[in-house]
Amino acid sequence: MRVAGGMSGGAILGWDMGAALHLGAALGLSPVIMAELLPPIEAVMVRKINETMQAGSGGLEGLNA
Repeated sequence: MRVAGGMSGGAILGWDMGAALHLGAALGLSPVIMAELLPPIEAVMVRKINETMQAGSGGLEGLNA
């Protein structure tokens, strides 16, 4: 994950797409399919984690995306 931190807290910015693509390749997935599907999945994941952190739980537990 790419994370930004500061005095007022932090936020998840996204996945390390290079690592995600390498993982998919190791699993035998098509790079074209991964390039199409990973960005929208990443956007939802980032939004949900940041919402959960802002709501005060402070962690990833309890995510039911």
